[in-house]
Amino acid sequence: MFRHRKGKQVPSQKKVPRAQTSFVETTSGRIHVACAGEGYPVLLLHQTPRSWDEYRDVLPILGHSFRAIAMDTPGFGASDGLPDGQVSIEAWARTALAVLDALGIAEAAVVGHHTGAAIAVEVAAAAPQRVSALVLSACPYVDAARREKHGKAQVVDDVEVSVDGGHLAELWQRRQPLYPVGDTELLTRFMIDALRAGPLAAEGHRAVNRYVMEERIGLLRCPTLVLAPRADPHAYPAAARVAQAIAGSVLREVEGAMVPFPDQMPETFAALVRDFIAQRVGT
Repeated sequence: MFRHRKGKQVPSQKKVPRAQTSFVETTSGRIHVACAGEGYPVLLLHQTPRSWDEYRDVLPILGHSFRAIAMDTPGFGASDGLPDGQVSIEAWARTALAVLDALGIAEAAVVGHHTGAAIAVEVAAAAPQRVSALVLSACPYVDAARREKHGKAQVVDDVEVSVDGGHLAELWQRRQPLYPVGDTELLTRFMIDALRAGPLAAEGHRAVNRYVMEERIGLLRCPTLVLAPRADPHAYPAAARVAQAIAGSVLREVEGAMVPFPDQMPETFAALVRDFIAQRVGT
């Protein structure tokens, strides 16, 4: 089903549930979702500036055990942008809850990677009765010190458009060290999503850096797994602090995992998510 490529796990050849894509209408506009499987719902939230495609290889694996749902955050992928144009972690979390409403889901496990992890924190803090379990992969820790340090700093995907297309090479080169050596396919998938997101490719990172996480993360009470990709220079240093801030959380370090952990190592990512959620929700 999947081609073997250097640096990326190859899912097994057994038959897997195929992801089906559709749109749901919410108060935040039309949101694009991809779903696979049946059973207990698991909502997956992607990093900036990706789309549900980040979970393309994870979704069918989780679909063996759950109703796996990956949504495009407003303004990314094929989803509408927020009606008022005001980008924030809180607004994106409200949209995630609205997607659950539109799908008729009262309670779900929530999984997030990078920006998606920050959104997942806010979802669980804002609506604890709706989140049965939480998986935070490469979750940032945002406090006053980070907001001060990064508030006006240039973010990784902030490149100035040039008529000769040089900004595309610049973006590729900025991201290349964060990806497996020689893996051009993962980087190409990133570039497609980044180009589609436009200015949000950078603004999504700024939204994370504005989030007052330290006032929200301590409110979490659901079972939580914190995944720490050891080869992710941005997220790994914060993993222990994220775990310490959440009572009873479990911290798992993942050797070799990088910034694109879900699509770099889909079988490992899916197995960690599946096993943790299955133990907590009784599937």
